[in-house]
Amino acid sequence: MNQQRRCVIIAGAPNADTAFLAQTVQPEDYLICADRGYAAATAAGLRPDLIVGDFDSYGGALPDDCEVVRLCPEKDDTDTMHCVDLALERGFREFLLLSALGGRLDHSIANLCIAEYLEEHGARCTLLSRSEEIRLLTEGRCTLNGCRGLTFSVFPFGCQRVTLSYEGAYYPLTNGTLTHSFPMGVSNVFTADSAHITVHSGRALLLINKKT
Repeated sequence: MNQQRRCVIIAGAPNADTAFLAQTVQPEDYLICADRGYAAATAAGLRPDLIVGDFDSYGGALPDDCEVVRLCPEKDDTDTMHCVDLALERGFREFLLLSALGGRLDHSIANLCIAEYLEEHGARCTLLSRSEEIRLLTEGRCTLNGCRGLTFSVFPFGCQRVTLSYEGAYYPLTNGTLTHSFPMGVSNVFTADSAHITVHSGRALLLINKKT
């Protein structure tokens, strides 16, 4: 079932790390390329299951043996957002977004918003690059394994404030509140192989710097 299969979307950020794409996308993943993301996938030696875009940033040839959805350039959503909606319609609930950060700031912010959109539609999303991992945390306890020594930051997202607790962090927190207008959650460090972040209320954007 698609609910048990991961949907990977390669977005169109420039200067894609093709070696990272090649090692991250697995054969069992359902792979969607958003516009210029197809060029990155091709360079990485990956074959997509679906290509979606208005093709304003990619003007090359498209394969004959792959489903292609062409969009009108004058639209309300981004190519990546359209990929997400198509995947939700097809039953996917686990998402990984690649090449979604580091290009235009407005597109990077839009891709962060996608994580919240997916959570509201009963799905989970991770934005991943060689240097960063980004997740949206909702109420509950999140366990993070193998993160000792990595720097992380937490921000309220889609809300005015978030109340949370950290276990296994250099700066521990117990029922502390972060507000959207004061970035107090920047640059903490995981000190345990198995760390925990509990969100008591609100939503939090967790950014893990994967370069020690």
